[in-house]
Formats: sequence, C-alpha cells, structure tokens
Amino acid sequence: MARPSPGAALKRERVREHLLELIEERRPGDAIPSERSLCARLEVSRPTLRAAVDELVATGQLVREHGRGMFIAPGKITQELVSGGDSFAVPPASGAWTSRVLEFTDQAAGARVGRKLRMSPAGRIFYVARLRLVESIPMAVEYLHLPADLAPELDPRELAAGDLYDHLRERHGVRVREAIQSIEPTVVSEAEAALLDVPAFSPALLFERVTTDTEGRTVEYCHSLYRGDRYRIVSRLALTGTGAPGAGAGAAGGHHPGMPPADSSSGRPVVSATTGDIQPAD
Repeated sequence: MARPSPGAALKRERVREHLLELIEERRPGDAIPSERSLCARLEVSRPTLRAAVDELVATGQLVREHGRGMFIAPGKITQELVSGGDSFAVPPASGAWTSRVLEFTDQAAGARVGRKLRMSPAGRIFYVARLRLVESIPMAVEYLHLPADLAPELDPRELAAGDLYDHLRERHGVRVREAIQSIEPTVVSEAEAALLDVPAFSPALLFERVTTDTEGRTVEYCHSLYRGDRYRIVSRLALTGTGAPGAGAGAAGGHHPGMPPADSSSGRPVVSATTGDIQPAD
C-alpha cells in the first residue's frame, strides 16, 4: 500500500488547523462551512478535507449530520489531575452528574475480584453496574465491587443518588482514604455502545481503581468506561524547583470518576493516577 506523500500530509494538517480554528471561534451546535466552500477556500480536494474532518469527528470535536452538514460538537467533560506532593488530588469533573443503577447483586467475589479486594473467592460482595450521565447524556458505564460485610445494609438507592463515599462514611462508618488508579485507552463493546449511545467499538477511557479505608481494608474495586469522544483528562503539573504551592482539595460535591478531592475531615481519598492521555495545562 502506497504511503501518502509528505505534501498530502502537510495539506491535511493545514486543513486540520483551519478546522480547529473554526471550532475555537464558534460555539457547540454551530454549523461550519460546507465541504465545497472549505475545499475552495483551502484549495484542497474533498478526500483531503474529509480525512481531516473524519479525524475531528472521531475525537468528538465535530458532528456530521446526514443531509444537514457539519456542526461543532458539545464541549467535553474535563477531569483535572493536580499535582500536590507525591500524589494527585482530584477535583470533581465538570457538569451535573446522575446515576442509573443497571444491576445490583450479592454474589461470590470469584478469584480475580477476590485478589483485587484481598478476600476469599467465596467471600460475598455487592456487584453494581450503573450508567453515569451528565445533563441526562450517557457518559460512562461503571462496574463496582464492594465487600458485603463492610456495608451489609447498602441499598441500591444510595448508588443512584449522591456520592458513594459520602454514603459509606455517613451510613456505614467506612471512611475511604487512598486509591490506586490506572487510566488507559480502550473501545466499548456493542452492549456498552448501546448504553452510551455511541457506535460499537468507539474509543473510550478505561479507569480501574482499588480503594482502601483508614483502617487499611480494601473497600472497593471499580472499573469504568468513559466515552472517548466526550471526556478528557487534563493535568496541571508543578515542575521541580519552581516552588509552586501544592494543590488543595477540589470543590465539594460533583462527580469523581477518579477520586474525590483529598479531605481528611471527610475521609475522602487521595489518588495516585497514571494515564496515557494527559494534557499539560498552560
């Protein structure tokens, strides 16, 4: 298969930069000029233009509507990771988050989850699948595994409203403290795509987290899939020797796909995070 020429690659990049300028100048939902108009203005062929447009559609920055044209996509939900000492304090992600519980069962942990939770494979856990939404738009599918003996009276209604860690602390006496979390790229399955209202095998971010409480017990194993077209991770990094002050806790409330902000008075945890998609702040 022939490789594209350097000239073709440069043309595509020039088109991409022009489209990004249009995106920054306009608001979500605004139309951008037609393909014919853009090709004439930029002096490129339609295949070159469409290649750049396809890339921006795939990354969730443009929306193509059949018979209508191309439009600026809704803004992405942003989760910020802020350096502070040897760990990350994670402020809430933007937007008003709600949950819909898809499944709530009491079952044996099994070998893999048992290892994650440091318990016997025969031990009982609560398995919870829930859909996370922002302004009623599906954003993530979350799978929770919680040792049943730590919160034997846990109710599905607690998982549909409010913050899980607040419920664990206030109703069950479990104060979470620390978590280890990883973030990596993946794709959604056909079933998950239907829940998230995206095409099958669309790009997504996979969060995996193991949480411990103030007594050192493992209280949660969670893995979540977040829409790659609507969600991004941004980190604010303090360079060594700059004397930048450590990051404080985030605002109260909100949704924490990573972890809640560090707050010793409320028992909220600090997360050590790694990610393949970190964008340094200006």
